[in-house]
Amino acid sequence: MADKKVDSLDQLFHENAMFIHMGGSMTKKQELDVIKSGGIHYKQTDIQEVSVKMIANTVILYNKIRLVAVVGGDEVVNPFVVTEVYVAENGKWKLGSLAFTRLLGQ
Repeated sequence: MADKKVDSLDQLFHENAMFIHMGGSMTKKQELDVIKSGGIHYKQTDIQEVSVKMIANTVILYNKIRLVAVVGGDEVVNPFVVTEVYVAENGKWKLGSLAFTRLLGQ
């Protein structure tokens, strides 16, 4: 995402994927468009904690991060827990959901 490699992301994201940001939710197409246009540019991610849970053909990652991003032309720094949900489909892992939850008081 930081490198804006939308072709690679297009292959990773499931067609029905949803992306939850502080400003609302986006479909796969909307997320790819906003990354490509630079509407959101993920500059730097400091990963502080990682937890992985597997349930059948689903993997859930919980990542506590500090994210530096440019949103609408303004640089912002936020602490988040990012929840990523991947599903196995035809022998490949596909991202089904990516949700950013801002941590308060950080």
